Amino acid sequence: MAISIDDIKKLRAMTGAGLADVKKALTEADGDFDKAKELLRERGLAIAAKRSDRETSNGCVLVKKVDGFAAMIALKCETDFVANGADFIALTQSILDKAVEARCKTIDEVKELTLADGQKVQDAVTQRSGITGEKMELDGYLILEGDNIEVYDHMNRHTLCTMVQTNIQAADEGHKVAMQVAAMKPVALNAESVPQEILDEEYKTAVEKTKLEQVEKYVEVVLKKAGINPNLVDSEDHIESNMAKGWLTQEQADQARKLKEEAAAEKAANLPAQMIENIAKGRVQKFLKENCLVDQEFQFGDGDKMNVAEWLKKQNAELKIVDFKRFTLASE
Repeated sequence: MAISIDDIKKLRAMTGAGLADVKKALTEADGDFDKAKELLRERGLAIAAKRSDRETSNGCVLVKKVDGFAAMIALKCETDFVANGADFIALTQSILDKAVEARCKTIDEVKELTLADGQKVQDAVTQRSGITGEKMELDGYLILEGDNIEVYDHMNRHTLCTMVQTNIQAADEGHKVAMQVAAMKPVALNAESVPQEILDEEYKTAVEKTKLEQVEKYVEVVLKKAGINPNLVDSEDHIESNMAKGWLTQEQADQARKLKEEAAAEKAANLPAQMIENIAKGRVQKFLKENCLVDQEFQFGDGDKMNVAEWLKKQNAELKIVDFKRFTLASE
């Protein structure tokens, strides 16, 4: 049967699919709209399955707040071309609007929501995948509940969003702290809220780094005493390169290798445990200062050098951060 342009426009408005795809689906369905929509959905599923192993490193992150509730969500795709498309952003916004309206607490709840066109969220995402030919997936659904929440979409680029909740109403201060969260990417609110596994891993890394530095310093001292420039023999590649340039003789290279091996073994066997522990603990404290929100140096004040907690107290003695959330598509 002949498919009218009005029918094509109608189904395209309902699904967002391209003109050629809509016409093909209507033709195969003999003009049956429901059947045509199902054909478009099936093609989306096929494309999604075919591209299931692709990486979705681009996408759209949006954030929204209403009284007593705020949420952010990411709809991810493969390319920035698709991510910047008006239809893709509109789909992300419609999903977020429904999620906030329903006050969903998990991504699985969001996927089961029904959008205004009658489609379930997951089906709408799959259909959009069929239209663009790219893998798509929902990710990064985070919420805050309660009063005094401020939200921030970094530079309105829809790739990094944050939410900050304060204990009392403080819109301007909360907005600035949300910008701080975007810029400085804290891992926790304060030292007490840092997961123990992160602390353990940081301490372990700090111990190993400190031991390595102590060994390297001792090796440098030994080499210098022997009249060998440590910079010429700091790696096997450098030794070979510097021999080729005539900067090292074979004898000097062999001596350097022997001294490095012996000095490293000697120092590693005699490292002062208490000193290593003290330096490692200091490194963990530095990590906390740099990565806990309230202890970070505040970036959006009036030029005063103070941390976030101090800046908040300067604005209002009672003002504190209750919680924050952050999500970005960027690799950090």
